[in-house]
Amino acid sequence: MPGPKYGRILLKLSGEVLAGKQEFGIDPLVASRLASEIKTIHELNVTIGLIIGAGNIFRGMEAATKGMDRVTGDYLGMLATIMNAISLQDALEKEGIETRTLSAISVSQISEPFIRRRALRHLDKNRVVIVAGGTGNPYFTTDTAAALRAKELKANVLLKGTKVDGVYDKDPFLHSDAVKYDEISYSEVLNKNIRIMDLTAITLCKENMLPIHVFNINKNGDLKKAILGESIGTIINV
Repeated sequence: MPGPKYGRILLKLSGEVLAGKQEFGIDPLVASRLASEIKTIHELNVTIGLIIGAGNIFRGMEAATKGMDRVTGDYLGMLATIMNAISLQDALEKEGIETRTLSAISVSQISEPFIRRRALRHLDKNRVVIVAGGTGNPYFTTDTAAALRAKELKANVLLKGTKVDGVYDKDPFLHSDAVKYDEISYSEVLNKNIRIMDLTAITLCKENMLPIHVFNINKNGDLKKAILGESIGTIINV
């Protein structure tokens, strides 16, 4: 078997994935399945940083459109990411994987503060590091947090696990003629306004030459295939 293509990754998961078929909240069975998938790449001695969105619990932008103050909504979303992080930490530890949750906002009873040097030490000890709380600032999405933390933690790639199997020219759930890209440049994503990630995250990756690999996290085995460099999903690079 060939070795892993990447030695250190930042895996970004959408919060909706954790909800499973119930569409809201956290499904422990889904958390367990995700932990099992992550274990397969941890066993390849890949060091893993992880960020989870909050869409299964709360979306600050949506709340703002309904009258809630945007800053308040974003902070609620950050708290929701901590709930997701602790749930996945529990599932990973049940798989025997040493895991640490570091939060950009202070919740000292259940997580460590995000300090870059501390996170790097955990990674060097082959612990999975889950970064919660976004960037700790309103107006920044967890996609942007993932791009930022990926560079801070010296990841070789930003892996984005979603409900779709790559990047399409339009929403494949709404358009049967949607065309999938195997590879696409940052500039094309920005110019065509393809909303696979927010524009700030794409720009940050572009400026720092950080490749993004988009794949379907719901397909068993695809995470490992992506790590081994197999042709799945879509790669966004120069």
